[in-house]
Amino acid sequence: MTDTNVGGDVFFVLMGAILVFAMHGGFAFLEVGTVRQKNQVNALVKILVDFAISTVAYFFVGFAVAYGTSFFVNAATLSGGGGGFELQGLTLVKFFFLTTFAAAIPAIISGGIAERMKFLPQCLATAVLVGIVYPIFEGIVWNSNFGFQGWLEASFGVPFHDFAGSVVVHAVGGWIALGAVVLLGARRGRYDSRGKPIGIPPSSLPWLAMGSWMLCVGWFGFNVMSAQSLSGISGLVAINSLMAMVGGILTALIAGRNDPGFVHNGALAGLVAVCAGSDIMHPIGSLIVGGIAGVIFVKGFEFCQNRLKIDDVLGVWPLHGICGAWGGLAAGVFGLESLGGLGGVSPLSQIAGTLAGVAYALVVGFVVYGVLKRFVGIRLSAENEHLGADLAIHKISANPEHDLGR
Repeated sequence: MTDTNVGGDVFFVLMGAILVFAMHGGFAFLEVGTVRQKNQVNALVKILVDFAISTVAYFFVGFAVAYGTSFFVNAATLSGGGGGFELQGLTLVKFFFLTTFAAAIPAIISGGIAERMKFLPQCLATAVLVGIVYPIFEGIVWNSNFGFQGWLEASFGVPFHDFAGSVVVHAVGGWIALGAVVLLGARRGRYDSRGKPIGIPPSSLPWLAMGSWMLCVGWFGFNVMSAQSLSGISGLVAINSLMAMVGGILTALIAGRNDPGFVHNGALAGLVAVCAGSDIMHPIGSLIVGGIAGVIFVKGFEFCQNRLKIDDVLGVWPLHGICGAWGGLAAGVFGLESLGGLGGVSPLSQIAGTLAGVAYALVVGFVVYGVLKRFVGIRLSAENEHLGADLAIHKISANPEHDLGR
């Protein structure tokens, strides 16, 4: 490659990293708008601190676990090529880009455990999840570690296909979150003595909506720039992402009976589901996949909260966990040439890869948060939960002047 081509790739991947980094603001404000006002500061601080911890953990440990590349070399090697590094720091911006993906794991979990999780244990969980747990599965799928992809290819003709992380990122994050939410238990006052749900409305629909918009915009960097090179870019990915997003919005509007929370999360459900097959599906197939995801989220959220009595505050298990798994499976159907896709996928490989991701994430979710619960404790005291995480943990509320009675 010429220096110009490498420079173009560096800029392309860097812009993708910046777009996905901006999505973390979307995670933050989606949570801010959903939780009660007494927990808004905690939501903002959690997402930012989790990103910082994720970056450090992924830099020193996680990237090497997934891709076998360590940064313990001099700066000339890092930026000039050689020693496994690409010219002009291309490997470095790829690290930045993939860090924003890795940091999505604790950002996803944050929405499920909101309003009653202790701060320090979550920081410890983030370090373990991003440093070790997530990179193991990431490396299995995206770097063919441990031979799993080779086995699928030998068995079914093609490996597991997950272009932008429906399963690797979203399903893994959502199913880890399920373990954390179950171990934490429901918020106090969420269910009455007979187990009947007591509604806790969002604190700010405008903040929630802004979080959704930020995520939607950044998602085009998440999906399109997963090509990680200018030569690999495809307009098909962009249009498939768009069609899945609007499909999720429209079906969530109908299934959710005009509920604004469902509408704004429906867009995200469609985008979660299209990640895996966004590079191979026909736009009509993507519209269908996103539309189904919108219904899955609405019905899954209601089933989770009302029937299973699992207090997943932002519905991250149905949104990321179940819709992510649906996306992994859907790529193996709507990516087929017979349904207008580009082919190169096998339904059996998609089933195997998706189930592997779900099982792995569910187990490690219970293990990581179970160990923390046993030895550190993960839940705020009843008094601090009533006071709110803002004052209990950060000693300040979202509106400090109100604390002074002004």
